[in-house]
Amino acid sequence: MFSKIPQKFSAPFGLLGDEAKLAFPSQANGIAKLFTVRNIPAADAYWEQYFILFDSASEVFSLITPHHAPENIATLIQVVTSRLFNSISDHTFPSSTNGSMAAYASSFIKSASVSQEKNATKEVLNCIRVLQRILPVVFEMQGESNTFEMELLWKKEEVNEEEEAPDRPQFIIEDDEESDHEATKAPITEPKTILLPSLGERLFNAMTDLLFCCGFTLPKDIQVDHHKINYVIWEKGIGSANSLGNSTTFDSNRTEVLRLLLVLLSRQIYIPAASLFTNPSFYSLHIVQKMPRRDVLTILCSLLNTAMNSSTTDTITIGTIAGKLPYNHLVFKGEDPRTTLITTCLQVLCVLLDFQSGSARDQVLDGQVASPTAKTNTFRYFIMKLHRTQDFEYLFEGIISIIEQQIATFKNLLPGARKSLPYITETIILFWKLIELNKKFCTFVLESEKSMDFIAYLLFYCVEIKDRPQQHGVCRAVSYIVQALSAEPAFGLRLSNPIKVQLPTKWGPVDTAADFIIHAVYAIVATTAGSLTSLYPSLIIALSNAAPYFKHIGVSASARLIQLFTSFSNPLFLLADEGHPRLLFFMLEVFGSVIYHHLGENPNLAYGILQSRKIFEDLGTFTLARGLREVKRVQLAKEAKKISNPKGKTPVVDGVEMVDAGAEKARLLENEGAGNRGSQEREQDSGASPRDSQADEPVTRSFMSPTSETLYASPDSPISEKARGKMRERRSLSVETLNSLDRVPLNIGRNGFVPTQEWVTSWQQGLPLDTVMIFISVVIQRVEDMQRHSTVPSAEVIKFLSGVSLDGVIPSNPPTSARRFMWSDASLVWLTSLIWGEIYVRGMTPLGIWNATNVRLFFVKHTQTHQRQITETVTNVVGGFLRRTTDTAQGRQRST
Repeated sequence: MFSKIPQKFSAPFGLLGDEAKLAFPSQANGIAKLFTVRNIPAADAYWEQYFILFDSASEVFSLITPHHAPENIATLIQVVTSRLFNSISDHTFPSSTNGSMAAYASSFIKSASVSQEKNATKEVLNCIRVLQRILPVVFEMQGESNTFEMELLWKKEEVNEEEEAPDRPQFIIEDDEESDHEATKAPITEPKTILLPSLGERLFNAMTDLLFCCGFTLPKDIQVDHHKINYVIWEKGIGSANSLGNSTTFDSNRTEVLRLLLVLLSRQIYIPAASLFTNPSFYSLHIVQKMPRRDVLTILCSLLNTAMNSSTTDTITIGTIAGKLPYNHLVFKGEDPRTTLITTCLQVLCVLLDFQSGSARDQVLDGQVASPTAKTNTFRYFIMKLHRTQDFEYLFEGIISIIEQQIATFKNLLPGARKSLPYITETIILFWKLIELNKKFCTFVLESEKSMDFIAYLLFYCVEIKDRPQQHGVCRAVSYIVQALSAEPAFGLRLSNPIKVQLPTKWGPVDTAADFIIHAVYAIVATTAGSLTSLYPSLIIALSNAAPYFKHIGVSASARLIQLFTSFSNPLFLLADEGHPRLLFFMLEVFGSVIYHHLGENPNLAYGILQSRKIFEDLGTFTLARGLREVKRVQLAKEAKKISNPKGKTPVVDGVEMVDAGAEKARLLENEGAGNRGSQEREQDSGASPRDSQADEPVTRSFMSPTSETLYASPDSPISEKARGKMRERRSLSVETLNSLDRVPLNIGRNGFVPTQEWVTSWQQGLPLDTVMIFISVVIQRVEDMQRHSTVPSAEVIKFLSGVSLDGVIPSNPPTSARRFMWSDASLVWLTSLIWGEIYVRGMTPLGIWNATNVRLFFVKHTQTHQRQITETVTNVVGGFLRRTTDTAQGRQRST
């Protein structure tokens, strides 16, 4: 009965892959020949298998290893590009059966016969995939040198051809004696040398054509006559009012071409950061400077529209339908082609809009701010030239839609019900590039009714991801964006608007946008324990920029500002790093701006300043010796507390323990005989650190200041110039006193920083304390009389502070001068590294595009991860089992 069962199955239906594919990694005529046999001729039949063997990108990346003989790599690139050019011009391309469908069909209906019908689309896709795999090997091998690449890809071939001299003009004045036969001489031929386009130029032209090829990346019905290349924007949006209609096949093919474009642009990740601007990528220079204007505009609009239409796509796939269901990412495995295309579009946009190297750097014209030109970077230039309101609205709505989808993943009642968008980082960077390059768009965003909602989304997202080290680069980008926006006058005018978006209950009552921004900045600084110190300056500067517009700041937000100031003024924090005093400087600017511009409209903050006046006083007389003694006392108290309460915890900010600075300084002054016990701040307005909820129970103090009679004047009596000058006096210990102090052996500095008295004096005397101290001196006596035995402000006190006027006491309001975010070489390198780090990590899963290559732009840490999931067809399983890479690289930029 079973006598006819064969002894050996050859998998005739391709369910497990054909024998040639299985043998390719190990057989002598497979991939091994590429590095065991030297100088394989270009005409060798060996190369043919690279065009017909593979059915998916994953098979190419799993079956081709990166170690080969250089001359064979050069031959492979030449052979593959030649086949690519010929296939594109072939009348059978694109074939009726597309590459993706062919992969599915071949899995089930492939016959055992070796002969197969020519599939031009499959050959084109395999050429693209092989180049994706091989080119990173070339880039890594060359490093900073590009001799091999220039010779192979960019050398122009000279060709001599005989060219007829142009005919004589129709009307000429000839000499009457000229004979007839002289006038009828044969035309003169002149030899002429021409340069053919280089291989690299032809490759870029081929990729551009493939992005707009009817039947491959565009619908077949828009083809005009026999011209299959039609430069039409893919989807409606900027520059187009119509969508051409999309499909999974078109999305997949577009992704393949764009991925090869990304691989070419990735040349710069193999160059050290120090050489990024002096050694520009020739591939990037070509696309941003040599590409025709028509191609640039069509590509730019196609990429932008595809990304902005991400939430309203008309592509109907299993992924788009399942994307609306909870836990869809757990039920439907694998990547959706549409999502992959959107991610790749955003990545290409970010890379092109970020590129500034060599001659592509923005130019400074007529002393103005550096800006791109049509000769530096055409993609940056045309983004700068956008001006239509409908285009701005389209871009802003698209970006908000993406951010809202991401925020929805955090606010679901069911944890993990939706998967995070894989392109949220690229979207944030794209928005940054848009407001950086196009000032009209930036103004449009800030004047929009949704401006504060969008900023709330950004800060909310930053707070949500701040505890993930791999996301710290994104947090830093968000902080710079907020600083850049806060420098615009329109930003301040919107701060009194309410936040309309729904916020989690943990934020508590938030009345205005200003309140939310204060709470968000506090949350980022308070809970990161120094792991995000690079964010602090830009966030505090944003508060300083916005402070002149603060109105009706709530009780909670006012307390947060005081708590930030208290933490930054603590000696443990001040003396730990050379840059920390500038944070204190910016916080004093915040208070000064509120007092100058809207004191009466912020009584809650005014009351908080009065309660913390002891900290302001101590800053005016701060010395290194006093700070070190206080640090020593705090450490002794910490040790004593550990003995008495070993399980107790104390708040930590920026890696150092924070304590109630006001109380400690009061006790220090008591020990020195400089004053009595200081007044204790109320719980909500004190807190030595943002993490004051873990601090010891507060001890109630009297609101009275023991030195108020001598230091402060009544509001009814004018303050003299002499008294005002005394407020800024800096008492310092003499050299003899400093030398007689016990040296405190404390390692409070970071990275070996050692604070000195000269350093302390340099910043302490420049602190903007005048405005705050004058305000305190004018109102403190009256408030003390009203609030002698209570730590909660009465209605009478609030009413009094709402009507306080300092006219004639302090100078007139100074003009607002915002600190803008300024680009430097270091910040440009950092952002480039952040962009490529995200692309690198994404490209390593599931394909491993840059696997086994030495990236030099940023640090790469290799970790052992689980095997990747099945992402494409059944045939891909074979490729995955044959050469599955388990070492996945995770790129992380050094400065994040």
